[in-house]
Amino acid sequence: MTHPFALQKSRLSPDLARVLAYWKGLRRGEADMPFWDDARLTDLPDLSDRLMLLDVFDKPERFRFDMVGGALGANDLPGRFLDETPSAWPLDFLRAEASATVECGEPTYYRHDAGDAERVYGRLLLPMWGDGRISMILAVQDLG
Repeated sequence: MTHPFALQKSRLSPDLARVLAYWKGLRRGEADMPFWDDARLTDLPDLSDRLMLLDVFDKPERFRFDMVGGALGANDLPGRFLDETPSAWPLDFLRAEASATVECGEPTYYRHDAGDAERVYGRLLLPMWGDGRISMILAVQDLG
């Protein structure tokens, strides 16, 4: 069964594919996903302005910006919850995609194709384990 944010490896830019490979390389043994504390964003310094970390809360499900790269609005987003943030470029459908990522427990992909070529982007969300559940999401966006 496919879901609305199914990963389409053929559509991934080289940068998104590289972050997916990094995420896969963090997995321990037969685990489906890495532990959140194994991720080191300093391993991807050239992408730091397009990376995000989202804290995942359950009961109720909520997502909070932990770290946000400068190209994505780093100044006012860290510490804020997604449902308190307008869903506008470059964060279109982020809350829906994050929820789908937690629900399916696997990487998800979103492609925003607006009429304006400057507003086109791809986004990859990668779940990470902690505290007995998915507790963080690593996100990367390819702007353009």
